[in-house]
Amino acid sequence: MTDSKNGHISSEAAEEPDKDTPKPAKKKIFRKQSLKERLEAAEKKAESNYERLLRMTAEFENYKKRSEREMNDFRKFANESLIKEILPVVDNLERALDTRNETNSDALEGIREGVEMTLKGLKDSLKKFGVAPMDALGKPFDPNFHQAVSQEEREGYAENTVSKELQKGYMLSDRLLRPSMVVISKMPGVKVEVRSPADADEDEDEDESKIEIKNRSFQHRSQGGN
Repeated sequence: MTDSKNGHISSEAAEEPDKDTPKPAKKKIFRKQSLKERLEAAEKKAESNYERLLRMTAEFENYKKRSEREMNDFRKFANESLIKEILPVVDNLERALDTRNETNSDALEGIREGVEMTLKGLKDSLKKFGVAPMDALGKPFDPNFHQAVSQEEREGYAENTVSKELQKGYMLSDRLLRPSMVVISKMPGVKVEVRSPADADEDEDEDESKIEIKNRSFQHRSQGGN
């Protein structure tokens, strides 16, 4: 009977819940909060990674465009130095054609035709590389594209207009390859002195000589007074 009583007590003791054990409802709440926090953290991380991906994509697109632009510039201007060396040959051929000779022999005419064909072929080849001559005659003077050599009074041309083209200027695609050497028109009666750097150096030497002479004269008068 005692055993059955003890057994009954043991059964009741086994059925009684432990005070330290959390209740099932609290466990569920804790799990829900933990899952929610983990989900929010994962969403924030995903959003951060997405923004980072967008930035990297934009940077890559900018790099791609910049590389393409630099490559195009390289293709267009890679032969710039070579073309500059060829332009004087074009100038000489054009001067040869502009030269008028009173003797119109068949031999000279044949040479002229040969020069014309050579010049045309050379210009066509330069055109393939984006080289184009500039039209300066009759245009307003622009220091960005024209190099003024002198000024002259010329009928039919407005003031500060290119009245004569001494040497053609050229563009390489959208870049200035060589400016046009030009003469600019001026108003009648206006005297404009065209000076060179050598003239400026001579004037400077002359001014220094005058100053030195004046200094010597002053020193001489001072010594005479003493």
